Amino acid sequence: MPSRRDLANAIRALSMDAVQKANSGHPGMPMGMADMAEVLWNDFLSFNPENPDWHNRDRFVLSNGHGSMLLYSALHLTGYDVSMRDLQDFRQLGSKTPGHPEYGMTPGVETTTGPLGQGIANAVGMAIAEKNLAARYNRPGYKIVDHHTYVFTGDGCLMEGVSHEACSLAGTLKLGKLIMLYDDNGISIDGEVDGWFTDDTAKRFESYGWHVIRDVDGHDADAVARALEVARSVGDKPTILCCRTVIGWGSPNKQGTADTHGAPLGDEEIAAVRKEIGWEHPPFEIPEDIRAAWDGRERGRAAEAQWNDLFAEYREKFPELAAEYSRRMAGELPDDWENHASDFIAGVDAAAEKKATRKSSQAALNGFGPVLPELIGGSADLTGSNGTYWSGSDVIGPDKPDGNYLYFGVREFGMSAILNGLTLHGGFIAYGATFLVFSDYARNALRLAALMGIPSVFVYTHDSVGLGEDGPTHQPVEHLASLRLIPGMSLWRPCDTVESAVAWQKTLEKRDGPVSLVFTRQGVPFQPRNADQIANIARGGYVLEDCDGTPELILIATGSEVGIAMEAAAKLKDQGRQVRVVSMPSTDVFDKQDDAYRDSVLPPGVTTRIAVEAGVPDSWYRYVGASGKVIGISRFGESAPGPQVFEHLGVTAERIVAEADALLQTVAKAFA
Repeated sequence: MPSRRDLANAIRALSMDAVQKANSGHPGMPMGMADMAEVLWNDFLSFNPENPDWHNRDRFVLSNGHGSMLLYSALHLTGYDVSMRDLQDFRQLGSKTPGHPEYGMTPGVETTTGPLGQGIANAVGMAIAEKNLAARYNRPGYKIVDHHTYVFTGDGCLMEGVSHEACSLAGTLKLGKLIMLYDDNGISIDGEVDGWFTDDTAKRFESYGWHVIRDVDGHDADAVARALEVARSVGDKPTILCCRTVIGWGSPNKQGTADTHGAPLGDEEIAAVRKEIGWEHPPFEIPEDIRAAWDGRERGRAAEAQWNDLFAEYREKFPELAAEYSRRMAGELPDDWENHASDFIAGVDAAAEKKATRKSSQAALNGFGPVLPELIGGSADLTGSNGTYWSGSDVIGPDKPDGNYLYFGVREFGMSAILNGLTLHGGFIAYGATFLVFSDYARNALRLAALMGIPSVFVYTHDSVGLGEDGPTHQPVEHLASLRLIPGMSLWRPCDTVESAVAWQKTLEKRDGPVSLVFTRQGVPFQPRNADQIANIARGGYVLEDCDGTPELILIATGSEVGIAMEAAAKLKDQGRQVRVVSMPSTDVFDKQDDAYRDSVLPPGVTTRIAVEAGVPDSWYRYVGASGKVIGISRFGESAPGPQVFEHLGVTAERIVAEADALLQTVAKAFA
């Protein structure tokens, strides 16, 4: 029977060999954390390699994702669909083993990690999800939701501010099934961290309300196992194991130094490692006794089969709960969703109210929320301003895990990464809100949501200089364009109550990527529509106001500027102009429509166009063309009442009319 050290050395060997073959990668962390990984994966982690999506599996998050070969090695050894050829193709084009773990690319990878600290926050979201679902669905004798979230982390993750945000909230919420193993090796890319990271990590986590296990020898398998047993026994606090390790353990000439962090060891040093650790096998060769000891397929099948039997009994006793749980975990909406949504939107249209779209968003939550038990969300200390608390909101607290509303505190980045963890866990539609200008704080979490293609929902209010007196620090200008630039990020900026309701409907139905919902602080007018126009809102852009015959001018606008465009159109029509107004609440959705529809909204033959949006204008030229005009804002705002700021910066109906007159005169002269 192989020793624990032999089993851990399989990770060390595979990791250093794969990095060497790729001539790229990070061998130090996998070699330093191999003993910890061996104990966790073989003695504690509950999973089924033959069904990576089994609902009740433990979640494992490699927050220090640069050490990806540790995870790939463990997945291969335990029996996931990660072959030796995949390991040999580490960091190569099209392989299952990219440089950092990528969700959806490699079986068993729970989240995309690499940007340090975010894996920790994802894990917090996963632990919130487990605790919430357990409180909602478990019944005496039927723990159908009962799993842990484990996260590996290093010095870099704990330096990143997002780790402070997330871990503070985790302690407050008493997430007892969250266990972090901290690789305390004292090394980062620049060398020994004593020059820039002297935090007392143990005290820091104690102050957060975590259970702290100090001074664990990360190379002593028995010590790690004892610490994990203690961690699992603590039900009212998350636990951090502070594990002392040597980076690149086993490398006689490089261990303990930054030289092992992000570069291959070299053939000579790898030979020395083999001799040092007693690994006599060629590259990418695992002896059968070691492979058999690692194989997790049989115990994985048994664990899932036991759970399936339990769930079958649960379904017999609690059929409605079981059906709802299964629907949620499958990511499906309720059977009557479409009828409910259409009825709600019809009611919104009948109300014909003028209000801020943030208030319209709150009304949509009140309309859709009662039929969506999976809806969970909150705000980064702006609940009243964002309008995210609806009539059915039930606040989650340390001793009340079964609610649906989270006060995230002033933690925009942490909130957004936690939302990603909730979404990744499954069973939730997760939303979080702040002011649009503060999306900058959270941008990398938004980027990762888009990269993973997961349907996290980011709600942003106070969407322009129209918010007024708080001034340029709070007035977003570049943010709409910036969010639209993220590949895979959908963005809706509705103009009134009906568009807000449709935006929420399409967001709740979306499963293939994140959405940014952007709403006003100030009131905006209701726009009358017929049934066809309401239906076409879902297509991202549509004709809101038309003229008889072919238009000579098209005005395109979003959000609060739609009302301004409509006012300008009325003035231009009074002058006898043929004007069409296009509302385009979602440019990315409009761009995905077929050519025929897009051309029906924006006829190619009508090149006299003006786009209006209270933000940087650059991206709008693809809709108006070289001969068109964009009325936007290419500077920061002012502290004054919103209408005054709009007038001062020239986003007015009068400006649109003047620009339209000049544009039409230019066209007339060209054809004279």
